[in-house]
Amino acid sequence: MGERRQGPGEQQWERESGRRIGIGVVEFADLVLEAEQGAWIDLERQVQVDRPAARLFGMQIDFPQLAQRIGLDEVPLVVHVKPVIDRMALQIAHEAGYIDDRHVDGHYRLIVMNPDPLGLLNDVVNAVALAMRSVSDFGPSGGRDGQYALDIVADEAALSVLRSAGVGVLSEESGLEHADRRHTSGVVVIDPIDGSTNASRGIPWFATSLCLVDADGPAASLVVNQASGVRYWATRGGGAFCDGVRLRPSGCTDVTDSIVGLNGLPPAALGYRQSRVLGAVALDLCLVAAGALDGYVDCVEEAHGAWDYLGGVLICHEAGAVVTDLLGRDLCVLDHAARRTPIAAATHELHAALLAARADLG
Repeated sequence: MGERRQGPGEQQWERESGRRIGIGVVEFADLVLEAEQGAWIDLERQVQVDRPAARLFGMQIDFPQLAQRIGLDEVPLVVHVKPVIDRMALQIAHEAGYIDDRHVDGHYRLIVMNPDPLGLLNDVVNAVALAMRSVSDFGPSGGRDGQYALDIVADEAALSVLRSAGVGVLSEESGLEHADRRHTSGVVVIDPIDGSTNASRGIPWFATSLCLVDADGPAASLVVNQASGVRYWATRGGGAFCDGVRLRPSGCTDVTDSIVGLNGLPPAALGYRQSRVLGAVALDLCLVAAGALDGYVDCVEEAHGAWDYLGGVLICHEAGAVVTDLLGRDLCVLDHAARRTPIAAATHELHAALLAARADLG
């Protein structure tokens, strides 16, 4: 496991994996290990590695004898964990399970996490952009209705990065993989090419849209216009940005003053001043977050999967805009068959007006 070093109040170790070296530091607070001061874990003998993944994303390390070694049945353990290895971090969790084919009531699992998921999401977008350069067939894929050959190329490029990272995936093109990873490394919800009809026609309004979902919901998202390279991103609690500039919605409250993006056309007027039908909901929602559009209304019943809107939803929320489903259902759903009808607006007042007008259409 490498060389062990000691400093005041801490145990430090190094671990080499491939070409990367990570240093994990576990600090024990004073007086909490009264049963055995200076207790530490012998990584060479007491660590079991489960499900190793490339780039260490999602690696699980079990400490089956941790409780007995430092007497956790008698004293609390305070652990501070610092980042390691190429944007990775360590998290300790307690859970029941099987170790060496024996059931144990509880053991401690060290999970390698990624505190900077935008790095991974950008890697995916870059892989898709590179793959798109080789696309010469812009026609239908021959698979499902509305799927283009370029969708398949983009999805394969994205999956090669996501699978090696050890995350779960919900993709429009290839379905759901490893939903259970939502509680460890997370599940990335992806539309490899949102607006693929635009892309097939040379209309420069199509994007790769990604959202990392963890146990608490959407954690990070990235929506990139693959025609222009413009990037929108957000992290939970960290705000929303476009190419480094913080986003703010327009502040429009009066529906009669609003310019609204649409999916489809409403059978009756919704009260807005003007509308735009652009054809890529992820980018359309980003325009609401940026204040270029005042709102967005999906006029087609149950048309969108989570991959279409979830990246844009987090960006809107972090910018201060409002997004809900027409029927009030949870928008964060990891079900390939689920469909939602998103309504977005710059303000609560405008959202209420657009939601009511859309609901009147049935």
